[in-house]
Amino acid sequence: MPQESSHRVALIVDEGSNPFEMSVATELFGLRRPELDRPWYELTVCSPRPEVRVHLGMFTMSGLAGLEAVAEAETVIVPNRPDPWVPPAPEVVEAVRRASLRGARLVSFCSGSFTLAAAGVLDGRRAATHWRFEELFSRMYPLVRLEQDVLFVDEGDVLTAAGSASALDLGLHLIRRDHGAEVANTVSRRLVFSGHRRGGQRQFVPQAVPKTADSSLGPLLEWARERLDTPLTVADLAARVAVSQATLHRRFRAELGTTPLAWLRSERVLLACRLIEAGQMGFDAIARISGLGTGANLRASVRAHTGISPALYRERFGPRAANQAGSGVIPAG
Repeated sequence: MPQESSHRVALIVDEGSNPFEMSVATELFGLRRPELDRPWYELTVCSPRPEVRVHLGMFTMSGLAGLEAVAEAETVIVPNRPDPWVPPAPEVVEAVRRASLRGARLVSFCSGSFTLAAAGVLDGRRAATHWRFEELFSRMYPLVRLEQDVLFVDEGDVLTAAGSASALDLGLHLIRRDHGAEVANTVSRRLVFSGHRRGGQRQFVPQAVPKTADSSLGPLLEWARERLDTPLTVADLAARVAVSQATLHRRFRAELGTTPLAWLRSERVLLACRLIEAGQMGFDAIARISGLGTGANLRASVRAHTGISPALYRERFGPRAANQAGSGVIPAG
């Protein structure tokens, strides 16, 4: 039985939905995770019809809940649509619109952004969609501020992922928002997946797998993670692997889709968040250990990455919040 205080998630599927993206939602929000000792998610898979064929008719899903599940959900997920140029089912659009009006959190994977846009919930907001559909999306929904070539966009109560793999990134981002960095890292380790790729990272990485093992950035990244408390620079990273800074920039772009400096900042903030969650030291000490330098820089960096201050982050995800969650009490805010 789901825990009484579980966060209710409704996953809408329809004719032609992508099995991978449905699996992402199921893996992240549908599995029980007793090892975390906290209220988790309660996932309901629903559809406007009781039986649907998935992508290319690979198999048929039956026994699905009806769209009334959307009316009870706190988070509503809309996976991809195989034909984004075709209007979505009117009953799905209406269910999404009503969910938005009552304050539910709305999430789309890949071309599911077309469904959110059809419901009008993206007008005037930033959004992401798969790079293949960006031109079509812009023509169909000119009121939406489309962010091109990003993994996902977080607009608070409406979040959009660009593609199938970035659905995992966005899902882990949601878990990080709801439960903190350490829990999100635990889930990502279970998935054997990168724990943190920021939404602004590029969708398309031309050389995702290096040509030879020797060219991998892995050893350098581990070396840097062990030294985040030191004033590492891009020059230090380049010197470590005996390449120019320009070459290092190209390798980071090719393998990670980001810059060395942006990667360093992100890793320092992730370390700071883990230390804040542990609740065992003050913010000035955390700033030094994470390499962020000063308390003021810690506050600015954590707020830029999480949207809240370090103090509020600790209140939500620190030891006190974890104890409350283990007792079935969810901290306010």
